[in-house]
Amino acid sequence: MYLHHVATYLPTAVVSNDHFTRRNGLSSEWIVERTGIRERRRAAAGENTNTMAILAAQRVLEQAAGIDTAEIDLIIGATYTPHDTIVTLAHAVQHALGVADIPVVSISSACSSLLNAVEIVQGYFAMGKARRALVITSEHNTAYNNEDDTVAGHLWGDGAAALLFTPERLTPTDLRVVDVITGGAATMGKATTAVTLQPLNRSIIMPHGRDVFQYACQYMARVTEQILTRHQLTVQDVTWLIPHQANGRISDNVMRATGLPPERLVSNVEVLGNTGCAGAAIGLADTLPKLEPGNRVVVTVFGGGYSYGAMLLVRE
Repeated sequence: MYLHHVATYLPTAVVSNDHFTRRNGLSSEWIVERTGIRERRRAAAGENTNTMAILAAQRVLEQAAGIDTAEIDLIIGATYTPHDTIVTLAHAVQHALGVADIPVVSISSACSSLLNAVEIVQGYFAMGKARRALVITSEHNTAYNNEDDTVAGHLWGDGAAALLFTPERLTPTDLRVVDVITGGAATMGKATTAVTLQPLNRSIIMPHGRDVFQYACQYMARVTEQILTRHQLTVQDVTWLIPHQANGRISDNVMRATGLPPERLVSNVEVLGNTGCAGAAIGLADTLPKLEPGNRVVVTVFGGGYSYGAMLLVRE
């Protein structure tokens, strides 16, 4: 299976740390020290999870080489911040593209949803039920966020990314999906209470941030090593590591735990904040132009609940 292209959509409104200084007294220096975040994007009035997903999907098809929209035969949406729980982002994308009578599925495993979506594509391809698949990750965190929350209110940003997969290689720049590993860790620590979004309460809360930090560092490093070992590789064979874009300190910790030098880290959290399951996909889009033949990329993720995963990609 190959990743043909990735495209993104980011809202234009930029919210700097100064906004939170004025709102609740948190200094920019304090936020940067603890999270690495300096600014984040906020969806405009009229924008939502579905509209951002549609724009990302349209962009990936515009930029794809020789693939007609009518060829899309599978859409998998991923989000934990839905605009509509019935007309999901996958349905919204299907409607916007005008591709009828194909499977459309939306899932959520919090911030690790990207890799579960990729696994679903693997399954459809293996069964011969699809040949041109879109995975759309989109998060409208600011629709649920409580900016007066001094624990987590400053973490969240909005954004979307679309990934186009095919069973065969279409161009020399396509990335082969070597392997995907995912798992649930709901039995660990304070997994089911550490970070929650209960729609009726209209708020993302993180009462046990230290627990999230601890297990995110542990699981992303562990599953990275696991996927490399499975393919007789070491960290020296990794060109870029793209972790879930939650917190700069978490990313730095994962790099140290794996033994990878900091210059191999892909990070956008400083300018985008935590964009949920879209963050790593946005990082992947930024990385694609830099890749050369023989380069390997590991995407490693962790989500509330808890859940985790890693994906190994190679530019052949």
